[in-house]
Order: sequence, then C-alpha cells, then structure tokens
Amino acid sequence: MVWPFTSASGKGGDDGKDKKVDDPPRPPVSWTDSLNGTDWQHYKDPRNWVPTLLVTTTVLASLQIYRSYLRRIPGAVHIQPNFFRKRSLFGRVTSVGDGDNFHLYHTPGGRMAGWGWLRRVPVKRAELKNKTIPIRIAGVDAPEGAHFGRPAQPFSTDALAWLSNYILGRRVRAKIYKRDQYDRVVATVFVRRFLFRRDVGLEMLKRGLATTYEAKSGAEFGGLERKYKAAESKAKAKKRGMWGGKPELFESPRDYKIRMNLEDSQPNNVKS
Repeated sequence: MVWPFTSASGKGGDDGKDKKVDDPPRPPVSWTDSLNGTDWQHYKDPRNWVPTLLVTTTVLASLQIYRSYLRRIPGAVHIQPNFFRKRSLFGRVTSVGDGDNFHLYHTPGGRMAGWGWLRRVPVKRAELKNKTIPIRIAGVDAPEGAHFGRPAQPFSTDALAWLSNYILGRRVRAKIYKRDQYDRVVATVFVRRFLFRRDVGLEMLKRGLATTYEAKSGAEFGGLERKYKAAESKAKAKKRGMWGGKPELFESPRDYKIRMNLEDSQPNNVKS
C-alpha cells in the first residue's frame, strides 16, 4: 500500500518518511568552457538585436527631447542651470508688472505641441498662481513706477502702457541669461509684430521709454550693448519720450533708485 505524500518507488524509513536520494554531483565547468558553449551565432543575426536597439534608442532620445524642449517649466526656480545662455523660452505673456518686466506662461512647442487648440493657457489669476516665470528684460531700465510709498518717475505710466499694449496676451520668445537677485529671469525678449520679429528692449529704447541698463557690475545685454546704446543715443538726439524735457532736470532710473535709497536710509526720514 502506498501512503499519502510518498512515492511508490520510495522506501519508508523508521519514521514513515522516504529517504532523500541525492542527485549525482555535476562536474565543474570553467568560464572559458561556458563561453565556448554559448551559441554566438544567434547574436550575429541583426534581426535578433537591431529591433531592441532601435526601440531603446528611440525611447531614450524621446525622453531627452521632452526634458529639453517639451517639458513645461512652471517657474524660475525650475530652470536647469545648463539652460541659461543655451536655451530660449517660448510662451504667452499673462501680466505686465512694470515698464521692464512681465510674467510668462511657458508653452513649449507652441501650436505644434497643441497650445491654443488642444492645451489651454490659463487666464484667471488663481489658475496662474505659481505657474508663471517672471522675466526681466535685459539691457534696459524703464522709469520707476510708484512703489512702497515712493513717487513715480515721469514716463513710468507711459512705459508700462506701451509694454502692456505691445506684449500682453501675446506669444514671445525669451533668450534667457541668468536669474537676478529677485529671482526674475533676465532675458532678451522677441515678439512677432506684423510678421516681423521685434526686440522688445530695443523698441523701448528707440521710443525713449527706457535707458540702457546702468550698473557697475552684473549688467546683461546678451551681446547687444553697442546696438542698444546706439538706439538710446538716437532717441536722445531726437528728444523722444523721457528725453524730451530739459537735460538738467533729467533723472535716469538708476539715479532715481540711488536717491530713493539714500532718502530711505536717513534716520529721521518720515514719508507723508
């Protein structure tokens, strides 16, 4: 009689269990013999490995393209350091804060990536919160508006109105250089106007709505300083915009900020 969990050919021991029959030991095989025993002919046929190589390469290349060109950047702190001076950002201007800065909603790939017909750019302030990139236009300095109890400079409202009319709600491309001390991205900004690509900073200088950026260090022009200064000199000679008043009464945005900082530093300074 064969008991449960036992084989018919096995012999039971004193405790009713079968004795384990050891398998004969395998002879050791050297590494060389193992390689020689591999059928390498299988790998010589391209049909066996080319499809796998193509799929792997395509996936890796697609991921790299997405990370570099199609991934949406929600804010300045998310821009990779190696992007500066090598990449540009394309997007829609959602707000203009002053005469030389605005907020950009990054739309990588533009219409070809579905923006405007498959993917929607938010318009409500609540939807845009923490999803836009603050941009500081490189190489120019617009008249200062009224901030923190300080009076506005002449032509500050003109510069703000012009910039808002020129770029607000439009698609622009920003050639980015660095982040400034206020976490804004300093960039040369281009916009399409009547089929022509315009340099926004340069257009402001031509109209006398900004000066070239004056700083002892850290000024960024993106290689356009000579061109910008020539446009500024031409607007000054033609007395356009902020250059139209008496020269002795002119105060540049930089001089204005220096004066305001000195007044704020006075111990007994009381603003009415």
